[in-house]
Amino acid sequence: MAKVDLSRISLRPFKLTDVDDFFLWAGDDEVTKNIRWKTCLSREEALSFIKDVCIPHPWRRSICLDDHSIGFVSVYRWSGDDRCKADIGYAIAANYWGHGIATKAVKIAVSHVFKDFSDLLRLQAFADVDNKASHRVLEKAGFLREGVVRKYTFIKGSVKDLAVFSFLSTDEIPHVD
Repeated sequence: MAKVDLSRISLRPFKLTDVDDFFLWAGDDEVTKNIRWKTCLSREEALSFIKDVCIPHPWRRSICLDDHSIGFVSVYRWSGDDRCKADIGYAIAANYWGHGIATKAVKIAVSHVFKDFSDLLRLQAFADVDNKASHRVLEKAGFLREGVVRKYTFIKGSVKDLAVFSFLSTDEIPHVD
């Protein structure tokens, strides 16, 4: 694949008309292997997921290339006494890996999230210890690796060790090219 012009990358809310693009990547086990999402097995399942999960989510955005959905970025705000923090997660279609798209999407998300949630102090990300590409995305987006949480979660049938990364409201918001 030729180099992707990163100026063509944007984030926007999901739309029902994203279903065919969405199914291309959300139906790929390779894309969903490190996230909690179940791989979509049909166009109808993808449409239901967009309608019932993506659209109502408080901060889930489609990563778009020329307004075609090629992935997602989500922010999960904690509540109560932990409302000062949120978790961020993302994935992109496998054929777009290694082009800087996820890094740009995470940078855009960071620049918006701290504006959208003005009382947010900490944005954190967890990545499988073996998912070095995701580690690089987070570090290039300005996140600091804090360490590893061992046997932290159960994903796709396995207990996983996760690397934890953080971005604080006092950190310099990354420049989005």
